[in-house]
Amino acid sequence: MDFETVDAGDFGRSLSGMGLNLLVRDVRSLAGFLTAVFGMKAHRLSDDFAIMTYHGNAFQLHADATYHSHPLPSLLPEAGPRGAGIEIRLYETDPDAAAAQAAAFPDATLLQAPADKPHGLRECCILCENGYAWVPSRRL
Repeated sequence: MDFETVDAGDFGRSLSGMGLNLLVRDVRSLAGFLTAVFGMKAHRLSDDFAIMTYHGNAFQLHADATYHSHPLPSLLPEAGPRGAGIEIRLYETDPDAAAAQAAAFPDATLLQAPADKPHGLRECCILCENGYAWVPSRRL
């Protein structure tokens, strides 16, 4: 599937299994962060929407305003983090390199520095400007 040209209906009908859709304040800003820090690729990037790809997996970013007729935005805080309680694990990203790249983003927070963990991974935890916890990791 060509993520650059697929229309919304065809893309929606192609989805299966489990999906990830993040509601964000600024799609372009988060897409830039994910591209620079984790090497993701943004497709169909606009103020309202992006398809993000990471090692063959696709997920979506939607601006809050695109959910105007959905009740979910009424649960989101107007300011501050909104992603508490979810970790988005990126098993193919060097945590040391990601932590260094994230330092260039003033709204990003290195919540946990890179460290070797007893479950066989080296990982860190980086909060993006929306408060989602991104966990780049490599096998030890």
